[in-house]
Amino acid sequence: MIQEIITEAALKLSIPIIDVRSPSEFAQGHIPHAKNISLFSDEERATVGTLYTQVSREAAISKGYEFVSPKLDNFIYEAKNLATEGEVIVHCWRGGMRSESFAKLLADNGFTKVYRITGGYKAYRKHVLDQLGTPTQLIVLGGYTGSGKTYILKALQELGKQVIDLEGLAHHKGSAFGGIGMGTQPSVEQFENELHLQWSKLNIEKPIWIEDESHGIGSVKIPMPFFSQMRAARVFFVDIPKEERARHLATEYGNKNNKHIAESIHRIAKRLGGLNVRNALALLDEEKYEEVAKIALYYYDKSYINGMNNRKDLKVTTIKLPSTNHRQNARVVEKQIEAYV
Repeated sequence: MIQEIITEAALKLSIPIIDVRSPSEFAQGHIPHAKNISLFSDEERATVGTLYTQVSREAAISKGYEFVSPKLDNFIYEAKNLATEGEVIVHCWRGGMRSESFAKLLADNGFTKVYRITGGYKAYRKHVLDQLGTPTQLIVLGGYTGSGKTYILKALQELGKQVIDLEGLAHHKGSAFGGIGMGTQPSVEQFENELHLQWSKLNIEKPIWIEDESHGIGSVKIPMPFFSQMRAARVFFVDIPKEERARHLATEYGNKNNKHIAESIHRIAKRLGGLNVRNALALLDEEKYEEVAKIALYYYDKSYINGMNNRKDLKVTTIKLPSTNHRQNARVVEKQIEAYV
């Protein structure tokens, strides 16, 4: 049996999702936890698309069947391995012929329930961006580079607070050094999808804690509906001495690849100035990571202040803290913010 289902209902079902789009479409962005069984390869999809636009719909369909026919048994085998209970959700780009034909194949070969997402991945994407624009009570944690804001948020999460880790989702810590040790970043589209997944697990009627970020985190962008809410929220700024922050950064990056650290220094060379760059690189060769961090913080502290000053109607509450002890800091921050939530 094939049943049409809207995005919201599909996401609530705990059954496998099969995305039948091409590999490159899937790589660009997909529903989190969905599995890709491509009806067409990228090259086959391009061929079918060209026939559709330059010859006729019938010619495209005929070529499509030619490409798909030899793969049918393998499609059934792969789908049964993914959906062992015989229930599955299927979608393509916009709920067209690809998902229709795949759903029929499964329904004709033993699957008891085959759901097909109305509007396909396109409808899902609209749902994601619409939902991320829903009014939400955000608590924004700010602070200079090296303040350990991510660690404070994790400690707050351990205390039962609702937290979204944007940098974790982006695989980047935001600065020129932020990609070191963080792996490959997702596409902008996939970042938005993963952000929505985390957001959807939370109670939006209660406060959600989040780190203060620029619009861009490395190569990804925070979706504007969500970013606008971040910019409108009150910022709780943890003010920690530079020496403590430099020590924290030295601990965090001192065990990383020095080559990557040097490359990051060169990325901010124009802002640091030639002498600072030379000094930082020399100190890096001597593995004096704390001193390297102090030079970098000269740029990042000034940059953060400029960014704060450029924001309109900024609401800031400063919380002075003596060190980067994140668990202790989380408890202090939690107590300070109680008056505002």
